[in-house]
Amino acid sequence: MTTLFINTEDKAVLQAVRALLNGFKVPFEEAKDKEYDPEFVAMVKLSEKQMKAGKTVKLEAGANVWDLISSK
Repeated sequence: MTTLFINTEDKAVLQAVRALLNGFKVPFEEAKDKEYDPEFVAMVKLSEKQMKAGKTVKLEAGANVWDLISSK
């Protein structure tokens, strides 16, 4: 099986692609884009605020990332 992603908002293009697939008797599925979990979006926005405020940690070469996490 091969998966094709068609990235368009143009209804005419979608209609043409559907007609082409139907014409060739190719079965296909359609799925709407899923929205992100609001909790996740809030977490990303908070992280962006923290970065702009300079609240970051620099990981030095050779440092263990787990040491940074466990020290909080």
